[in-house]
Amino acid sequence: MATLNEKQAKLFTDRNWGVIATIREDGSPQATPVWIDYDGENVLVNSAHGRAKVKNVERDPRATVTVLPAADQQSGYVMVSGPAKIVEEGALEHINMLAKKYLGEDKYPYLGPGERRVIIQIRPERVDGFGAGG
Repeated sequence: MATLNEKQAKLFTDRNWGVIATIREDGSPQATPVWIDYDGENVLVNSAHGRAKVKNVERDPRATVTVLPAADQQSGYVMVSGPAKIVEEGALEHINMLAKKYLGEDKYPYLGPGERRVIIQIRPERVDGFGAGG
């Protein structure tokens, strides 16, 4: 398992957007802008059960998350690749925490009726980057 240094981890814990790339059934990549988080061990992306990126990970666990801070291009970028797994436990609390981070809201305001949240947990096997990410 690869580890993120302090500057790399900060790119994930600060209010930066990321892009998660997963593999579609036909083998082509699917890239989706996402809110991101890092728990000191894994990169975390929250999603709803049934979304394409979740189905992709369930079928093929390979995933990459890239973060590039828009406000300060000199900070560089970091790209984390590794196996992903779907975790349901704590997903609602996690999306509420992300809503606070990104929207300043105590609760995620876009939760649909009956929507089941999940966490896509990516275990870093490879970490690449430039600047703070390198």
